[in-house]
Amino acid sequence: MHEREAQDAMVERDDNSHEPRGPKPLKRSSAGVIALLLVGVMMFLPTNFMIRSPGPVFNTLGKDEGKDVVSIEGAKTYASDSELDLLTVYVQGGGQNRVTIPVVLEAMLNPTKDVVPEETIMAHNTSSQQQNEQNDRMMTSSQDLAIAAAMTELGYDYKTWLSVADFSNELNSKLLKKGDRLLKYNGKDISSLEELKKQLNANGEKPATLTVGRADKQGDYKNVDVTVKTEAADNGERQLGIFLGTEHKFPIGVKFGLSNVGGPSAGMMFALSIIDRLTEGSLAGEHHVAGTGEIAADGTVGPIGGIAQKMVAAKKSGATIFLAPADNCNEVVGRVPDGLNVLKISTLSEAHTALEKIADGQDPSTFATCE
Repeated sequence: MHEREAQDAMVERDDNSHEPRGPKPLKRSSAGVIALLLVGVMMFLPTNFMIRSPGPVFNTLGKDEGKDVVSIEGAKTYASDSELDLLTVYVQGGGQNRVTIPVVLEAMLNPTKDVVPEETIMAHNTSSQQQNEQNDRMMTSSQDLAIAAAMTELGYDYKTWLSVADFSNELNSKLLKKGDRLLKYNGKDISSLEELKKQLNANGEKPATLTVGRADKQGDYKNVDVTVKTEAADNGERQLGIFLGTEHKFPIGVKFGLSNVGGPSAGMMFALSIIDRLTEGSLAGEHHVAGTGEIAADGTVGPIGGIAQKMVAAKKSGATIFLAPADNCNEVVGRVPDGLNVLKISTLSEAHTALEKIADGQDPSTFATCE
């Protein structure tokens, strides 16, 4: 009996102890629910990834929403039996439209899609609207350069000016206007960007007379002399504090009827369609050709993004020949769909010649490829 009382007293003392007590441990079932909730919340947090997937395909010799994708005025044009497709890529994520982890995981398991870090497509702190506006500007520029490249390839003469696109600071912002054509620097013709750089560096920090062509309200250009200053960039080269653009005056009029497509990658295919329209016959015969590549006025073909997705879109659209920029070859290898002949292209002239030879019966598989 005494032993029982002692045990009871010990229990009582333990219950009435004044030692601090921690929270009661969670039951395993409660901890599991919380863990699942946390995982669920994390799964739907926005990520810094963007997803590329195949987009729509447009025949540059055809129509989009009832409008000719490419139309020409001021020159005789010819019908064509060829198909020259430009290709697009859907891009998800970035800016204010970030994708969640489940969307990223689905894309990683889909062989037609690629998941890439946001900074590889969009500059830091760029909004979705700003990115769209930039893509629209690049599309407009690529169309202008496509005309220039086609004119160069066909031997047409045209005029080119460097122009004021915008200002990087206030150095000459009150003296120059957007759209001013840069004609002369201290009386010497400005024939190219390289020539302008040489003149700026040779003059140093001294003020100089810049002659510009400035449009009046009627759109007529008049020469205006402006005394401008320069400043040294980090690399020591002199600058005017402006962003330069390029303006052309062509002997023909070219209009583009494609809507809701941005970026520079359609340049080469636009140029080929202009060449096809301006020359008799069908550039690629009855072949279905697709391709991509940024274009320069001299015909140089530059690399683009999303080429793997564009090859998938080309194959689905029925193309059997794909024109790929040479600088994209490392992304082409191992991802070419069966039945698609990929030609490695460095210049518009190469593409032009290759399609003419294919139209004459040469086997597409005999041309240089990325593999």
